[in-house]
Amino acid sequence: MGRGTVQVLLLLGLLHWGPGGEGRKNWRRRGQQPAAAAAARERSEATGQPVESFPLDFTAVEGNMDSFMAQIKSLAQSLYPCSAQNLHHELRLHLLLNSSVTCNDGSPAGYYLKESKGSRRWLLFLEGGWYCFNRENCDTRYDTMRRLMSSKEWPITKTGTGILSSQPEENPHWWNANMVFIPYCSSDVWSGASSKSEKNEYAFMGALIIQEVVKELVGKGLSNAKVLLLAGSSAGGTGVLLNVDRVAEQLEEMGYQGIQVRGLADSGWFLDNKQYRRTDCIDTITCAPTEAIRRGIRYWNGIVPERCKLQFKEGEEWNCFFGYKIYPTLRCPVFVVQWLFDEAQLTVDNVHLTGQPVQEGQWLYIQNLGRELRNTLKDVTASFAPACLSHEIITRNHWTDIQVKGTSLPRALHCWDRSLHDSNKNGKAPLKGCPIHLIDSCPWPHCNPSCPSIRDQFTGQEMNVIQFLMHMGFDVQKMAQQQGLEPSKLLGMLSSGS
Repeated sequence: MGRGTVQVLLLLGLLHWGPGGEGRKNWRRRGQQPAAAAAARERSEATGQPVESFPLDFTAVEGNMDSFMAQIKSLAQSLYPCSAQNLHHELRLHLLLNSSVTCNDGSPAGYYLKESKGSRRWLLFLEGGWYCFNRENCDTRYDTMRRLMSSKEWPITKTGTGILSSQPEENPHWWNANMVFIPYCSSDVWSGASSKSEKNEYAFMGALIIQEVVKELVGKGLSNAKVLLLAGSSAGGTGVLLNVDRVAEQLEEMGYQGIQVRGLADSGWFLDNKQYRRTDCIDTITCAPTEAIRRGIRYWNGIVPERCKLQFKEGEEWNCFFGYKIYPTLRCPVFVVQWLFDEAQLTVDNVHLTGQPVQEGQWLYIQNLGRELRNTLKDVTASFAPACLSHEIITRNHWTDIQVKGTSLPRALHCWDRSLHDSNKNGKAPLKGCPIHLIDSCPWPHCNPSCPSIRDQFTGQEMNVIQFLMHMGFDVQKMAQQQGLEPSKLLGMLSSGS
């Protein structure tokens, strides 16, 4: 036995025999007795099944998790200095073996994979990046954003960030999962099922790409998974809503009914609301959301889940691209992350915040957007909706900083994980102090003090919430009067995020 192994065993011994015997309780799966744990290990070794590498209950140390993980990482680096620089575990590109499933230009689609040997948790992430809905704007997209339509220039490796990070301090609860990043190269909100042909200049195979990736991953260990989390941001977030049930059905048909499939939709919960100022439908920016999807679904030969499709008349399948309409039809549990003042939503609604003070009509429209979005989330079991002006969050390295009502997003996701695990146990009461329905109630963009910082686009200087609102033309005197408050009290409330 090497010196490093001895030191690890000593560390585990200290944790195990710590004051008050707490280590004994925390380093064992809840409810599992020592004999049962040993028997499970023996069964696993006998059958050749991988042993879960991280089946530990950290309930008692959650409050100090960052410090705890930093110590573990420091120990690993001191024991294995030669490989310390490789601890980030880059994701490596795999082009699909089935070359008939392609990107828009006919180049093979693919995925980036970072395996975590022994872990039975898999995270599949769908990239976002708008879409195109006719030949003209797809040609423009190909000229200006080719990596979103072709795999020809994809790098061999990618470094995961946010929820795809292998660093425990950046990703407290999913750092040890098998990570899969699926690049977006189909421009169809992950819904298309048409190949490139003489008639079709471009292929739109988003839905088929997901199915093919899942099929390949089964041979790389996904068959032993306990949990598969299908996550995505922006168009990828909408792609989660469109595909999560289909992935569950695919795995069931392949004989893997034991895998729990869940969804995490970030910044993909769009509204089919009326634009602030109507414009002609020329491209994805100017076109109203409903019209763009109507045209797109025909152009892509897009497919939507059958349960949602049955809710609407033939030709009205576009409704299923909007979160509040498809969510009630989903069988798989889905966690929805959505900024109340999403920049992409404001863009398609023709509210352009260019640094000039907003007009009163725009300001009222923005406030109403927040109210409408909040209302669509009221019946969503698991949600995280900060009152911020932003777009996408779960792959940002600052995703741990954002809070709603004192709870961070990683913490809320962990609570959701635990609630799903515990709901499978009969007679288990809901978790106390572990909220999963978190929606800001303050009415203005950036009234939450944990929102990402905003910079003045001309000076580059960071702005606090009061500076930002004044920059947008916010009239403190008038708004205080409307709210029946003294201006000084209103400013204090804004500063504290009340």
